[in-house]
Amino acid sequence: MLLPTSIASVGAVLPLLLAVCYAVDDLSTAGTAPMSSAAATSYLDTGKTCCAALELALPGKVSGNNTAPYISSLASYWSVQEETVHPTCVVSATTTQDVAIAVFILTVGGELLPGQCDFAVRSGGHTPFAGAANIDQGITIDLSALNQVTPSKDLSSVTVGPGNRWAQVYSKLDALGIAIGGGRVGIVGVGGLTLGGGLSFFSPRYGFVCDNIIRYEIVLASGLTINVTQTSFPDLWVALKGGSNNFGIVTAFESTAFPQGKFWGGFIGNPGSTKDAQFKAFEEFTGSPNYDPYAALINSYVFTAATNSWFIANNLEYTKNQTYPPYFQNFTSLPQIFNTMRISNLTDFTLELAASNPDGRRQLFVTGTYANSAKMMSEIFNIANSTVQALIPVPGISYSLSFQPEPTIITSKAASRGGNSLGLTAADGNLFNLLLTVSWDSAAYDARIDTQAKALFDQAETYAKANGFYNEYLYLNYAAPWQKPIAGYGAANVANLMAVSRKYDPLQVFQKQVPGGFKLDQ
Repeated sequence: MLLPTSIASVGAVLPLLLAVCYAVDDLSTAGTAPMSSAAATSYLDTGKTCCAALELALPGKVSGNNTAPYISSLASYWSVQEETVHPTCVVSATTTQDVAIAVFILTVGGELLPGQCDFAVRSGGHTPFAGAANIDQGITIDLSALNQVTPSKDLSSVTVGPGNRWAQVYSKLDALGIAIGGGRVGIVGVGGLTLGGGLSFFSPRYGFVCDNIIRYEIVLASGLTINVTQTSFPDLWVALKGGSNNFGIVTAFESTAFPQGKFWGGFIGNPGSTKDAQFKAFEEFTGSPNYDPYAALINSYVFTAATNSWFIANNLEYTKNQTYPPYFQNFTSLPQIFNTMRISNLTDFTLELAASNPDGRRQLFVTGTYANSAKMMSEIFNIANSTVQALIPVPGISYSLSFQPEPTIITSKAASRGGNSLGLTAADGNLFNLLLTVSWDSAAYDARIDTQAKALFDQAETYAKANGFYNEYLYLNYAAPWQKPIAGYGAANVANLMAVSRKYDPLQVFQKQVPGGFKLDQ
């Protein structure tokens, strides 16, 4: 097994690690294991061996049930489903070395005590389904404190920690007049979004968020910390561009940066009666041979259960300091019911999107990808309008469809930037992403909501395949737990990802001991 990369850093804790290994290996007789930490002894006395080992090596950074750090960590998840998952303990890492030590211990523990040292990794904790970045009766490694935002001296790149929320990053970069490709919702975490590909307001100019990462600092299953670039570890570098949490724990991302000042953006609301004009405008917007690279659009259809009706909310962003650019005219000329358009900064716009769906509720995301077509959009809407009827009785339900352009101006960028693992190229033509978002309050309605969501996407897939609109790609960051986004990258990319996994994680720790998220064989 490879040891952590910095012998000097590990040397300081090597005696503790040896004691940890001894305590874990001799659990059957370890009731009086040589531990100097009362907390570690308490964990061991209750059979929580892996937490005991972690507490011994990382004193004060491991918290159990009913402690303030533990409660705070759980409360910071976006969805109620993730909040109600209860790990045995939480590791609050503050340095890359903390992560390396924790992973090394858990890998050793996983070999000696199979099933007892399973773990989860979380940064922002925005993926909604239970167990995505949390774990029952295991260890959750919380990266929230790894929140550095460090621009290079010449401002050509920025290194960010995975524990940041995007609004934290942007608030620092706005002051410098620069930006990086990143999430559009301010409360989303850096780590998950970036490893899942990532869409940004700047994607028409710079591609997916992952296409802009030039260096990853990652802790492998052995505890080894390496810096991954296109030249140092080219196979792993490409795998991390869409491969999610399957290769290790990324503790820093270095992204290319670019000048960016204030720009025009906000929401325009329209009555549901404009839907057919919206579909036509969207198809022309996404399919234009002269796509304006400064234009970004989220075209959402929001269901109101009380009146069994829909309204439309267009999030329009034009990343220049120019109001009402002609490229948006087919949307801005439609009848309006509200308008927040303004000149502001990136932080402000991402917080506005975050406010549209706050935390503290049960949440579901489901996604699909289709050829750019007003006809396909109309069919999806009609199916949704039918399947949502069964959800009208759900108290407090919020239900929306969001259509987002994925034109070739975005999918072609990876080819000139070293590639990614997503499987999308310009040969796929102009596409759109569909996101279904459902929010509600009572677990009693979970099964009903899942059933109707599956019905929507099953029927949409059948129609898309029959009419030539289907694309197998599924945006991982929007995928439901029953979907298989990595399989949608295509067989060749999946084979490459599996080969990279076996090379850098021969014990398959991140496939077997880290059950959360989407695994490579799913």
